[in-house]
Amino acid sequence: MQNFDYHKPNSVDEAVANMQASDDGKFLAGGMTMLPTMKQGLAAPEDLIDLHGIDGIAGVAEGADAIEIGAMTSHSVVASSALIQSDLPALAALAESIGDRQVRARGTLGGSISNNDPAADYPAALVALGATVKTNTREIPAEDFFVEMFETALAEDEIVTSVSFPLVEKAAYAKFPNPASRYAMVGVFVAKNADGVRVAVTGAGPSVFRASAMESALDGDFSSSALDGVAVSADDLNSDIHASPEYRAHLVGVMAKRAVDACG
Repeated sequence: MQNFDYHKPNSVDEAVANMQASDDGKFLAGGMTMLPTMKQGLAAPEDLIDLHGIDGIAGVAEGADAIEIGAMTSHSVVASSALIQSDLPALAALAESIGDRQVRARGTLGGSISNNDPAADYPAALVALGATVKTNTREIPAEDFFVEMFETALAEDEIVTSVSFPLVEKAAYAKFPNPASRYAMVGVFVAKNADGVRVAVTGAGPSVFRASAMESALDGDFSSSALDGVAVSADDLNSDIHASPEYRAHLVGVMAKRAVDACG
């Protein structure tokens, strides 16, 4: 790990100012990706700007028809929140499935989505639920936030402050995890509301995407049997030592059915 200057701002504005003054700075949220990357020499920022301790960007709040979660809220808090377990249990279950206890205690919602790892779990929830990402300057619909692998719509000096998750009639998440990391080799989040069904897939492609054919099938019949014969194309899906594109395409169908069944 190379030398760097460490900053611990007291406010979002101060953190932004730290970034704007740096030629090569990085924000630090949970550090679950940034610190290992730095230790391996794959990243060497001149400035590391720690967002821990900034007031107002952590915690869970209830709205009229949504739950707002601060960006610096840990996975363990999302998983254990009585409000989320009651009103949006699929999101609590998703958070509980992330990594191990140590990762859940330290990793954050905002850090995870800002990193946009193609195998991360939260992006599927944001897209399927139609969430809104709030930053220090604007609000971004989830489908516009995730651009491509490890890339989001965020500007270099923009900070996620919270995410607003609309409440839905039914929702569930099912994933096939890597046995070592528990990252999603494929994860499917299904959400049903009065406006229709949304199906979002993570782990399978370079970034989260919606399975439109599955959505159409479930709009007509919200049952796992409605997905018989409905498949996603293996074209452009991820290929690595763990799974081929064809196997990931197969897993999307399996996980989608499991998610629908879990909706009850």
